[in-house]
Amino acid sequence: MNYPLLKDVIHLLERFEHANERAVYSKDLNGFQRWIYEQQKEQLVLGEDPDWEGKENGRSAESVISTLFVHLNRYARSYSKSAIHGSVFSSQEDFIYLINLKAFGTMTKMELIKKNIQDKPTGMQIINRLIKHGWVRQTNSMRDKRSKLIEISEEGKACLEAQMHKIRQATAMVAGDLSYSEKMDLIRLLTRLNEFHHPIFREQMDPEELLRKMNAHYLMSNPH
Repeated sequence: MNYPLLKDVIHLLERFEHANERAVYSKDLNGFQRWIYEQQKEQLVLGEDPDWEGKENGRSAESVISTLFVHLNRYARSYSKSAIHGSVFSSQEDFIYLINLKAFGTMTKMELIKKNIQDKPTGMQIINRLIKHGWVRQTNSMRDKRSKLIEISEEGKACLEAQMHKIRQATAMVAGDLSYSEKMDLIRLLTRLNEFHHPIFREQMDPEELLRKMNAHYLMSNPH
């Protein structure tokens, strides 16, 4: 028996199960074969440049990427609004802040704000709203008396849990109908972009200087 081949087939079946969690393909041999065909088709077109509106008139790939990010952000926000419709939450930032506190534990206000990639005034408004509702509680920091530590309260956990089903549905919608392998590829690309932009964001450069400095330090040294 060809055991290496058998191991490869089992590994492929495991990938198929992960990719087919939403039952896009039938859970039988026909579905498995169709999934393999789709994977092969993706690999065949991988080396081809995509087409986009305005390409023939000189519209750049960077322009398309920027526009698509804006559009995807708006789509994601519309799903989030639907997820919290009729709930105790007034914005998606409310439950995103609570999710981070639940996942990562107690932290300072500024740590939470930075984790959500927001400016201090906006972040403080959100945190104060959460405190007012009793969804988070704050204590004095033992390391720095000027800082306040915040953590999610039991009431906050309960409110979050009551809405998590719809929040998960909204999250799933953002990924659309991408296959498992496409999601993994997208995560790799978005992680790389995030690792590029996050240090720049943390510098909190003056808006008047941001593009000039970026052009001098990155774009000029990395011509396209």
